[in-house]
Amino acid sequence: MPVLFTSHGSPLDIPLSKAERPFWNALSDLGKGLQHQYEIKAALIVSAHWCTRGTYVNISPEQTQIYDYYGFPREYYTVKYQANGSPDMAREVTKIIPSVSETTDWGLDHGAWPMLMHLFPDANIPVFQMSIYYDAKPAYHYELGRQLKALREKGVLIIGSGSTVHNLPLAGQRFRSGDMTPFGWEAEYEAWIKKQIDDRQISNIINYETSHKLGKLAAPTPDHFVPILYSLGLLDRNDEVDYFYESAASLPAFSEQSFMISEKR
Repeated sequence: MPVLFTSHGSPLDIPLSKAERPFWNALSDLGKGLQHQYEIKAALIVSAHWCTRGTYVNISPEQTQIYDYYGFPREYYTVKYQANGSPDMAREVTKIIPSVSETTDWGLDHGAWPMLMHLFPDANIPVFQMSIYYDAKPAYHYELGRQLKALREKGVLIIGSGSTVHNLPLAGQRFRSGDMTPFGWEAEYEAWIKKQIDDRQISNIINYETSHKLGKLAAPTPDHFVPILYSLGLLDRNDEVDYFYESAASLPAFSEQSFMISEKR
């Protein structure tokens, strides 16, 4: 199976159509291609929006939709995405990595369902999430990704859902002044991340806090950055990386750079 790292967009994007939002259109095209080419038995999502002490996997057969954003108009909370879970595949995670704990105390959060409603709009792929151990070192997340490789052979599409640039305090300062334009340094950092991936200098991404001058500015908290480490942990020597969405930043201190890892053909 391939592996994805993808943005899940801003809550502001949720009511927008594919015609209004090029990123949604890119996800839609990608999902059609994936379902045509692969037999996807389930999707495992490592979402920036489920942070815990320790690592958990959701084994619920049904998925609760979580609206974990606040202060938006009512229509932002009436969008429905009803997908089933995959308890059997979720339990495979705890067999592979015994330190991961099972739980039913979650569902699909904003890091999952807004992206999934365009990737798999028919909700016909069972999905489940694995949490981010918030206080763990970056190398911990990368190593967990490496240990999940066996799931690629079992028909599981693993998706890291986050953003390589996500500085909410900086973005908020601009929003409050009515300025929605990017700062400009977002593109520099995106280009650096891409070069490290293309050159397979993954250790620089693991050590993102110190390996680039913009590392701490781009990711002052780990939640949105570390999902990329799970995806890169699944990268094999015979894989190629295809950037299915690259575009100039649409918001300040934010990135939608997204890619797919798949076997060279």
